[in-house]
Amino acid sequence: MFRLWGRAVIFLYTDFGAEGPYLAQVQAELAAESRSVTVLNLLSNAPAGNPRRAAYLLAALADALPSGALVLGVVDPGVGGERLPIVVEAGRHRFVGPDNGLFSRAAARDRNARAWHIDWRPARLSASFHGRDLFAPVAARLATGVAVPMTEFAAAQLVGSGWPDELGEVVYADVYGNLLTGLRGDRLADDAILEAGGRQLGYARTFSAAAAGEAFWYRNSCGLVEIAVNGGSARERLGLGVGAIVRASICRAGLAPGAARRPEILS
Repeated sequence: MFRLWGRAVIFLYTDFGAEGPYLAQVQAELAAESRSVTVLNLLSNAPAGNPRRAAYLLAALADALPSGALVLGVVDPGVGGERLPIVVEAGRHRFVGPDNGLFSRAAARDRNARAWHIDWRPARLSASFHGRDLFAPVAARLATGVAVPMTEFAAAQLVGSGWPDELGEVVYADVYGNLLTGLRGDRLADDAILEAGGRQLGYARTFSAAAAGEAFWYRNSCGLVEIAVNGGSARERLGLGVGAIVRASICRAGLAPGAARRPEILS
């Protein structure tokens, strides 16, 4: 279990957003369960209501977390339905949340991943807010070493286990208008051309390697392929958002393999 200044740490990954009461309600429940836990917000605007896109982003962000991190993940459009509450152990971390695919990409990248159904239920369990009523107390108990009744099952049975290792879509737009995709940067060579929104974009290692106003793709700090515009917003300039289809190819039409390429200049 990762600790900070001797205190157990829980990382929150949700689609609650910064506004409204939901994030604070989960934090309050964690505080009520244990005063010895530090809560850090990993992301509060994960792809809303879309566990599939959120799974690819979470797997990338989790790679950068300190070993032994405990992630409370809530992107849960099926709350109150048939999806089951689970704990997953994968990539040196533990994840608490719904079995709807959210943790499937992190589990798929660890051949030794393990998964459990959560058998414990609190005295109060609303039909629509398991993040607060079920997942938060379970995460707090796991973080402080309190036993939680669970039943192990094969990680290969996780919802989403059959999803592809990469997703050719924009999965997140950050505050700067940069577009994060579900493609892994280490799978693309520098001469790859990214196709998105009818445009073809070349690679640049950093923003400063592209001229002002140029659109390009690069490998971001969490290992994903990201689309950006130097000095501008890729979301606004390219007219793309979450869900936009992104494809990678080696050759741009009319260019031989290995021919020189520059990122597309937007006017």
